[in-house]
Amino acid sequence: MTTSTPTPGQTATTAPLVFPEGFVWGAATAAFQIEGAAHEDGRKDSIWDTFCRVPGAVLDGHTGDVACDHYHRYADDTRLMKELSIGAYRFSSSWARVRPDGVAGPAGVNQKGLDFYSRLVDSLLEQDILPWITLYHWDLPQALEDKGGWTNRDTAYLFAEYAVTMHEALGDRVGVWTTLNEPWCSSFLSYTAGVHAPGRQSRPDGLAAAHHLLLGHGLATQELRARAPEANLGLTLNLTVAEPVDPTNPDDVDAARRIDAQFNRVFADPIFHGAYPVDLLEDLDELGLAEGFLEHVHDGDLEIISTPIDTLGVNYYHGESVSKTPAAPTEELHGDAPVARETSAPWPAADGVFWHPTGAPVTDMDWEIQPELLTRLLVRMHEEYTGPKGMRLYVTENGCAYDDVAGPDEQVDDQDRLSFYDLHLRATHEAIAQGADVAGYFAWSLLDNFEWAWGYNKRFGIVRVNYETQERTVKASGAWYGEVARTSTVPPRRA
Repeated sequence: MTTSTPTPGQTATTAPLVFPEGFVWGAATAAFQIEGAAHEDGRKDSIWDTFCRVPGAVLDGHTGDVACDHYHRYADDTRLMKELSIGAYRFSSSWARVRPDGVAGPAGVNQKGLDFYSRLVDSLLEQDILPWITLYHWDLPQALEDKGGWTNRDTAYLFAEYAVTMHEALGDRVGVWTTLNEPWCSSFLSYTAGVHAPGRQSRPDGLAAAHHLLLGHGLATQELRARAPEANLGLTLNLTVAEPVDPTNPDDVDAARRIDAQFNRVFADPIFHGAYPVDLLEDLDELGLAEGFLEHVHDGDLEIISTPIDTLGVNYYHGESVSKTPAAPTEELHGDAPVARETSAPWPAADGVFWHPTGAPVTDMDWEIQPELLTRLLVRMHEEYTGPKGMRLYVTENGCAYDDVAGPDEQVDDQDRLSFYDLHLRATHEAIAQGADVAGYFAWSLLDNFEWAWGYNKRFGIVRVNYETQERTVKASGAWYGEVARTSTVPPRRA
């Protein structure tokens, strides 16, 4: 059995860690990142297909046209998951494949798109793998973006109709439904920073998109609940821990508060508390943005958004160390793809906030490795949001990109990734020990795939994909994770 090497500065542990009975071990992907078949069986352009054709938007001009060819290789991929003892597969359906024209009513449904997801679900069930579907992982039909995209309130209602379409096709076999994946990305990276499709760069547009995404979540949740009261409904948020560089400096403390409000609470508060954070609205008001934002918040919206859910998915990659004082240029971290197209900051109200490295090791994304913050994040979410409602938490994405070196036989001995998973699974176990009701963990990602603006230049998979041959090869981290999933135990680490 492969075991991990402790990261410098980490205390070596000799005892294995056993997770609670029934803990869900999964792996995650997303439709645009792996499916390919971009122009087959009635699928039409999503905003990401269009964005990939914008010069300088995606590194090396990569597209999702073929990706991992999962559309044709799904059966092989489900068998591979079974071999790795994966108990649940978190995947997304492509709105652009199912309702490609963005029109309402039965005429807008592409049956061949639905048939693909039906085949995929059947294949998963044949392998005794739980289908965990996400309805929106960023691939809005381009036809809807042409009408305003998520800045248009109508999109929220069309999303709910799309959710119903998916449930009518799969509800007899799928019991776990996630409405949105990381709405922070599909609002602020997409409509304010321009880093993601559709590439707009507008603070008001990002704020409008954020509200309409939440509204779409609430509307879809109501529709699904009415049809399947027993279904497990939820959404997934990418969350962080924002820390002041100097906790004794009030300005740095305020910088951390701002980022917490604009990253975590902007979504968590309306979902769980039925209101946007007061301090966020005050920050927006200082910039003259609050009034315009609140015009999108109609009477009754927050009641819809806070419709009860059953599950919160937490995606965690790294923390944020912030200050009101700039970092030295030599100390800056650079996590964005070095694309030619000019982009903006994603934060609608973070003027004067600066990011500082902490000195922690980094992944190939230049993201700091901070497993202890995952513990803190899970405990916080349990104590402040999910616990009081008796709701369970799942780590629905956690993983890392490294510059994998494949041998002649395509084997990858990725001890760095293996160590990352070891550290973060231990952090998850510690959160459970501290009282957080964490019921599952999903590795990001099952396969190397299209990493958005980075194209195919970053590899997150526990399974290597040779993009020329489409051959799949389980990495050392994948074999290790498979054994963890099989035994529900993290093995001892070498001292």
